[in-house]
Amino acid sequence: MRNILITGGCGFIGSNFVGFWASKYPGDNIVVLDALTYAGNKSNIQHLIEHNKINFVHGDICDLDLVNRLFSQFQIEKVVHFAAESHVDRSIAEPDAFIKTNIVGTHNLLIAAKEHWLGDNDVSEHHFHHISTDEVYGSLAPDGLPFKEIDQYKPNSPYAASKASSDHLVRAYHETYGLQTTISNCSNNYGAFHFPEKLIPLTIANILNNKAIPIYGDGKQIRDWLWVEDHCRGIEQILLNGRHGEVYNIGGNNEWTNIDIVKLICTKLNSQFSSNKTLTDKYPNALNAQNNQSEQLISYVKDRLGHDRRYAIDASKIENELGFKPSISFEEGLTKTILWYLDNPSWWQEL
Repeated sequence: MRNILITGGCGFIGSNFVGFWASKYPGDNIVVLDALTYAGNKSNIQHLIEHNKINFVHGDICDLDLVNRLFSQFQIEKVVHFAAESHVDRSIAEPDAFIKTNIVGTHNLLIAAKEHWLGDNDVSEHHFHHISTDEVYGSLAPDGLPFKEIDQYKPNSPYAASKASSDHLVRAYHETYGLQTTISNCSNNYGAFHFPEKLIPLTIANILNNKAIPIYGDGKQIRDWLWVEDHCRGIEQILLNGRHGEVYNIGGNNEWTNIDIVKLICTKLNSQFSSNKTLTDKYPNALNAQNNQSEQLISYVKDRLGHDRRYAIDASKIENELGFKPSISFEEGLTKTILWYLDNPSWWQEL
């Protein structure tokens, strides 16, 4: 049995991972710590709480006393650190929260891990895994090679800079104190429980509400997309077999422009409404989708500040060392995602 602390376990990726790990390793003692900010939704893991599959703690990683108490109370041996402010637009408007949570909060976890795992305590099997982002590497040219783990950090937004800072702290605690750490830098995730401020769920929600779909600039920004359940599998391989002190890029090998993704979602939702007439009653406001015209909702708006043109990840290291590959294609994963949102309006409509 492993005693695992998962921070941010009520957020999008975190809650998917909590469900994944609890299902696959039911003998582990899982503690979820989440501040339940706007993007944290306890209902994502409520079924696990009610069936005593996990221990949930409502609290902030910036509260060092609380973090220390959890390490002692639950004899934490492993940390999987998802908790972060992550929306670039919000970081541009209000960067302070990103500095506090992403840098100070991460440092608090490292302080507690060092205190409880090293020195007289000597928890030899400890592991601190930190989830980061491809945005720390900056922007790629259209013909640039995908980012490798050894590439220079060039963050362009307050969000990316705060994540880069936390990455450096994790590395420093490994190099200086010998803390057994790993870091993963992932590409854009998509799937169930994705907060509807992000591109894919926002597009789905706006079509179903017959609202304009905002596209920044020309919409030709390129991102690599990773199905969230595949991301969970990648983290699993790092926790089980990753080398301490190493960084692993987890990508989907799947580059798309924003505008092409939006158009694909429009096409898929048009098709769903054509083939399933009950959706008209379920979503009476989705007039354009009902008429096979979702693309008419696309609206080009002024590009945001510091908008990186392209991200792409070279995931050959995790593939060669740990045998990880994405399990499904983007079109299959996107269909699964759209069906999840169609089937779960009560989850996203109240958000």
